[in-house]
Amino acid sequence: MIRDITIGQYYPSESVLHDLDPRVKLISTFFFIISLFVFNTFYGYIVVTLFLYTIIRLSKVPFKFIFKGLRGIMVLLLFTAIFNLFLTPGEEIFKLGFLKITKEGIYTASFMAIRLSYLVLGSSIMTFVTTPNQLTDGLEEIMKPLNKIKLPVHEIALMMSIALRFIPILLEETDKIMKAQMARGADFESGNVLKRAKSLIPILVPLFISAFRRANDLAMAMEARCYHGGEGRTKMKPLMYKRNDYMAFSAFSLYITAVIGIKIIEKAL
Repeated sequence: MIRDITIGQYYPSESVLHDLDPRVKLISTFFFIISLFVFNTFYGYIVVTLFLYTIIRLSKVPFKFIFKGLRGIMVLLLFTAIFNLFLTPGEEIFKLGFLKITKEGIYTASFMAIRLSYLVLGSSIMTFVTTPNQLTDGLEEIMKPLNKIKLPVHEIALMMSIALRFIPILLEETDKIMKAQMARGADFESGNVLKRAKSLIPILVPLFISAFRRANDLAMAMEARCYHGGEGRTKMKPLMYKRNDYMAFSAFSLYITAVIGIKIIEKAL
């Protein structure tokens, strides 16, 4: 289960998406996530599915590796679907005691499951094709106008990048700790949900110690390299838009246009 969480990882490959400017990928991912909450019919999600499928093919990241990340959120998907299924008022289809399933509940549960799945997939693809350094540079460039209000843009971008980079590291560390404790007789699988949750508590102490140790090592490494914030710093490879970046913006604009057009049609109907 721990290794099934793939968000935050970088998948090295040679693809069109890997070569794009990180600002293009960040802006496109942001608006893609917004587009997921626009539709209320399955016809709209056909367009989203086709767009997401095309992006996955262009990324050259294996489908198996991408969809493996959904296993980590299966519990969240299940709870979300159940709550929407039984707690959404509307036309009653089935009733068992105080629990009832409505037609609107089925639609809402289906849409929420699709939205959460596509949100994770879209965010994961962005991290698969973008290195942590590129993410930091892209975030800093996008938020650069906030420097005018004295906001530490460079430091914020650096913190977000480090946090994202630490996700797979901490997951790998957790997996190692669990395997070490299982070799000593620890049981994380048997018992009810509460018992299994309690059995995970001993993992937290060594995990926090490891996280603090890594944070301290990172701070010492940054100080050894004379890091003092973003003021006055220059970049060896400054970001510059290329032809493929403008083509990507144009292709994504067509997707947004299709989204808006389908939304207008939905309202008209």
